[in-house]
Amino acid sequence: MGAVACRIPVRRHDGCRRDGVACRLAAGSPLEGRWSLDISGLPMPPAERPRQVTVAFKPLDGGKWHSHVEITFQDGKVMTADATPPLDGTPSPVTGDYYANETTLRLPAPNTLVMQLVDHGTPTSTRVFTVAGDAATMTETKAFFSKEGRPILQTFSYRRLP
Repeated sequence: MGAVACRIPVRRHDGCRRDGVACRLAAGSPLEGRWSLDISGLPMPPAERPRQVTVAFKPLDGGKWHSHVEITFQDGKVMTADATPPLDGTPSPVTGDYYANETTLRLPAPNTLVMQLVDHGTPTSTRVFTVAGDAATMTETKAFFSKEGRPILQTFSYRRLP
């Protein structure tokens, strides 16, 4: 696959690696910020759905990207996940108590983030986050396999938080 051309004017972060494409795409990305999941769209009974799910993305110097996920359950318990991997697909640790301990990221376009998650050597999911043209809504497409090995795709909606 060839290099990604970036035709939008963006500022460059210091310490970018390789050709700097990922850094140019991350700088000024509409993904940056806090997002709230539309809980009503989760494929489970309402009583089993979490109370709230928020995701925060932030580009950092050196071509890295910080992700923070917080899931608040009906009983008030909170599950978190944090990662600060480079945008070049290098595997990096995930901290917290989510069902993953490693991730990789790519930013193929300023409004699109591709994330893979692994839990102790077992792939768990690939997620594609895409911000709409209004920059106020985001879609997550989650690809994973059932316990029986069947492929599953799910789509979720988010709204930007202040």
